[in-house]
Amino acid sequence: MGNAVIELHGDLGAGKTTFARHLLHAMGVQGTIKSPTYSLMELYNCGNNIDIAHFDFYRFHIAQEWEDAGFRDIFAAPGIKLIEWAELARPFLPQPDLQLQLAMESETSRLVHWNACTPWGLTLLEFSHPGATSA
Repeated sequence: MGNAVIELHGDLGAGKTTFARHLLHAMGVQGTIKSPTYSLMELYNCGNNIDIAHFDFYRFHIAQEWEDAGFRDIFAAPGIKLIEWAELARPFLPQPDLQLQLAMESETSRLVHWNACTPWGLTLLEFSHPGATSA
């Protein structure tokens, strides 16, 4: 999973950042995992030379802010990109490998729908969920 673009979709409070925290911890990131809501991006290394950039574009007003922030170089580099609120930077983002749609079922329960958007995304989906198919 060393290179992947993964979009996390859902309403406020659906669990996008919580999902990202659990994924980062599961991949070996130690310590506190901060929300990138105000910083726009947090960088992590989970070992094995895998870098993970966690983005939150909720505060974008225009997509051009992505270019102005200098994210082109980060997206060109190897590593995993976790993106919250991707629709606010859509013209500048590469096609995602996976899209996750999170929805609140209750205060303690979430429904997650996975969608593979590339052959690599389908490989990742099949690896993490044997027998799964893309919608």
